[in-house]
Amino acid sequence: MNDAWKQLAALVPLTLPIVQAPMAGVSSPAMASAVSKTGALGSIGIGASSVDDARAMIRAASRPLNVNVFCHAPAHRDAAREKAWIERLTPELARYGATPPSELREIYRSFVVDDAMLAMLIEEKPAVVSFHFGMPHRERIEALRAAGIVLFGTATSLDEARALVAAGVQVVVAQGWEAGGHRGTFDPDAPDARLGTRALVSALVEWIDAPVIAAGGIMDGAGIYEVMRLGAAAAQLGTAFAGCDESLADAGYRAALFSAKETVMTRTISGRPARCLPNRFTAIDGTDAPAYPVAYDLGKALAVAARGHGEFGFGAQWAGTGAASARKGSATEIVRSLVAELERT
Repeated sequence: MNDAWKQLAALVPLTLPIVQAPMAGVSSPAMASAVSKTGALGSIGIGASSVDDARAMIRAASRPLNVNVFCHAPAHRDAAREKAWIERLTPELARYGATPPSELREIYRSFVVDDAMLAMLIEEKPAVVSFHFGMPHRERIEALRAAGIVLFGTATSLDEARALVAAGVQVVVAQGWEAGGHRGTFDPDAPDARLGTRALVSALVEWIDAPVIAAGGIMDGAGIYEVMRLGAAAAQLGTAFAGCDESLADAGYRAALFSAKETVMTRTISGRPARCLPNRFTAIDGTDAPAYPVAYDLGKALAVAARGHGEFGFGAQWAGTGAASARKGSATEIVRSLVAELERT
């Protein structure tokens, strides 16, 4: 283990340099519990949850626990663009007997303005709260730290990492271009250098004073070893756990994952760039999709309607570039395999 790992282990009670990615909608308290009991860090994503549902998930999971929140800017609404998007997807909805909504909703409340979610987290005190899509205002960061909670933040660039550390975030998750699910960029419309995981880790290790956790395209113990050799404190794996027994992925998602050969980056499903398995939804050009999470309102409606007719190809089947190496079995078994591979390496 390297010095960065020692720094991380001093902050969070871990014995393994493995973080199971939060994966809102896929990770579960059972998954997080199984991972945490091995000495790694289990995670849940509550960015799409109500306060009551989030509290229930936290209480159902073993500790230590990483609880991930979304810190996107509230959506800039564009009525004309939203209307055009509804019209664009109306034929697909009609194919499955669904009526398009008259208007779209901003279905997720960002943590940056959610006082009730902040209060709940301070009360429940998970070991870690992690930020995605940016970070909240400094007062919220200070309140969480005052409660004894360790803060992780996702960065896709050196500038984002520096901003996180300057604001008081203690650990940076370096999300490379290979990572599955939503790209964690602070501004989805800003230029994106699309740095790979290893290049990003190398830059962050050199230029920021905080432990760095590598995320993106890591599927085995050899990958964990490689990023730690570059100076990462640990590795965060999502796709490796997406098909495990405790995953909330549905049958269509699992079938697509275990037959995967490639992935695509798309805005079509939610309005933000996200890496997904190719399916019927990703085949639709999402260049003109409304802002996140407004576009997701229609995306979820279409997925539900199609699923009711046995078509899973409109789901948010998030996966990283290593999807072809996705694993089956329990979360515990997956961690044990990763550790054995790391030790052999």
